[in-house]
Amino acid sequence: MATQHTAAETAADNGAPATAPDLGPRVLRGLIGMLSANAAALSANRVLSIALPWFVLTTTGSVGKTGLVAFCQIVPYVISQALAGPIIDRIGPKRISVAGDLLSTVAMATAPLLYMTGSLPFGLLLGLLAIVGAADGPANGAKGLFVPGATRAARVPIERGTGLSAAVERTATTVGPAIAGVVVTAFGSLYALWITAALFAVSALIVSTTLSDPVPEPHETPIEEGGGYFSQLRQGAAFLRDAKLLRSIVCMLAVTNLLDQAFMSVLLPVWAKESGNGAEAIGLVVSVFAATSIIAALVAAGVAERLPRRTVYLIGFSLGGLPRFAAMATGAPLWLVLTVLAVGGLGSGFVNPIVGAVTYELIPTPLLGRVKTLAQAVTWAGIPFGGLLGAGLVTLTGTSTALWIVGGLYLIAIVVPGLSKEWSGMRKQPAAEPATVETADTIDTADAVASAAARAVPLEKPSVPAGV
Repeated sequence: MATQHTAAETAADNGAPATAPDLGPRVLRGLIGMLSANAAALSANRVLSIALPWFVLTTTGSVGKTGLVAFCQIVPYVISQALAGPIIDRIGPKRISVAGDLLSTVAMATAPLLYMTGSLPFGLLLGLLAIVGAADGPANGAKGLFVPGATRAARVPIERGTGLSAAVERTATTVGPAIAGVVVTAFGSLYALWITAALFAVSALIVSTTLSDPVPEPHETPIEEGGGYFSQLRQGAAFLRDAKLLRSIVCMLAVTNLLDQAFMSVLLPVWAKESGNGAEAIGLVVSVFAATSIIAALVAAGVAERLPRRTVYLIGFSLGGLPRFAAMATGAPLWLVLTVLAVGGLGSGFVNPIVGAVTYELIPTPLLGRVKTLAQAVTWAGIPFGGLLGAGLVTLTGTSTALWIVGGLYLIAIVVPGLSKEWSGMRKQPAAEPATVETADTIDTADAVASAAARAVPLEKPSVPAGV
């Protein structure tokens, strides 16, 4: 599929200062709205991740029920996001985002309201959480589709939009749990649930008043729509399967997400206990890594469009991967571990803006919903199994060896695809001339799109730079 580039991006590849093309007046409303809506929705999720388990634990006293609530939210989240793509493309991300946030608002407000009246059985709470997950999955996926159009209207490089989005996400991940902790401590977990509902409502309000559905760029290859829901779902899957660079990126993220979850849920707590650093070390490790990655993401938002993408990816992910596992596995003192984590955060903070920009450039606007939501669901697929992997490795090999194994797998997952010929397609290229996708009633739409993608961007050919 034809990639989308601007004259500014081409100039940046040639070492010239990037200048925005003449696209009319600069409009920042969409970019600000997109970032603000993401901040509200992501903060709602992070607050909920702390407040809800505490609410269940303190009201039921059951550890088993506490573990069940997260499962009942995350599974519908992943499934609904994977299946929502064709609906997002047909109805538009704005309506899906607003509807999902409003449904989450109602479900989250209902839980504390029923609890206050003594009418909240545990089964109903699980049902409400499943509604939140099923609504938030498509809504979250839909919000990601505003990035290309918002950055284009603001007349800034796509890397700036993805860099700012990454900074917002990491800030929400850091600040959200802190807000939840303060509210739960001062007022109780019930109030934190009200705050979650309010944040979802704020997100819906921002999207409805500041954002518009994305439209294809003039030079994009037209897509012949055909068939119903399942045909369009297969179309998105076929595009993801046949776009080698995009498929490789998604697989890499799925593996690293699995390994990161093993680290966060098992290896880090076990290391903190066995090393004698205590529970406070967990907070320090997470905070230091998050703080430096936020700084790096903000810097990347300003300069990433002028940097060599594959080099930044390899260096950034390598710094954020194996060194932290090695420092903990070798029994390094806490100050050295935190130093390594700080450097790792700086490296990893540059990765998301680069990978995000590549992803948006590879997917044509008419297919954004069905391809990107499916890709994101795949990258999340291994997360529920991360804890099992970490626990199994620690049980079988011990903590130190488990850290080395996970760190080694992390390095392999980063370097092997990063050095393959497909990843030369991370470079930018000038926009291609529009081409028409020839279709007939007897030709499957997915095959037509895959054929057009192969003609427009030979991702497997290193000599033809293809931006992602």
